[in-house]
Amino acid sequence: MDAASDGLVARPFVGAVLTGGASRRMGRDKALLEVDGRALAATAAQALTDAGASEVVAVGGDADGLSAVGLTVVADRFPGEGPLGGIVTALGHFASLDVPVVVLACDLPAASAANVASTVSAVQEEAGPLVAVPLVEGRRQWMHACWTPRAGALIAAAFEAGERAAWRAAESSTGAGLRITEVAGPSSDGFRDVDQPGDLETGDR
Repeated sequence: MDAASDGLVARPFVGAVLTGGASRRMGRDKALLEVDGRALAATAAQALTDAGASEVVAVGGDADGLSAVGLTVVADRFPGEGPLGGIVTALGHFASLDVPVVVLACDLPAASAANVASTVSAVQEEAGPLVAVPLVEGRRQWMHACWTPRAGALIAAAFEAGERAAWRAAESSTGAGLRITEVAGPSSDGFRDVDQPGDLETGDR
């Protein structure tokens, strides 16, 4: 999926949507769950595209189903190992492009280009290992973060050392030079996720 030339972000960046989760609490594949007539993974991908991502991929999951809704799928190098494995896969996939990578969860029905743009803008022209993370109601949104290329090796090293939580991998990598920048002021609506059927039935979208 290619970005439109009039995206919100001027600097080059790419995007990935994590689509390999088991969706145990939802009871069916969240990535392909339709909300307002569109698969959740496609909604997240569209937010990345509208913000100006030059390329967007889905990482893991049902390759045939995701392709059918218009997504380019990259196999998760670490299936079953949680979202951190998907992040490592995404950063590795785009490593040769040497541009920041925004990685979103697939279960954000209100994912927005504006929130993606503000996250990318926090990286600016930083060349060192850095991750920009939106801060919403005092909580860092690790499944909506922008990683610089040089952050990839540090996160991969934490994964190889046994870490499986994105936030712990990032925080443990600060000693190796990773900087964490919090992005204040994004719209909180864009970060509401859906984990189980009740999240949709009650209108928490």
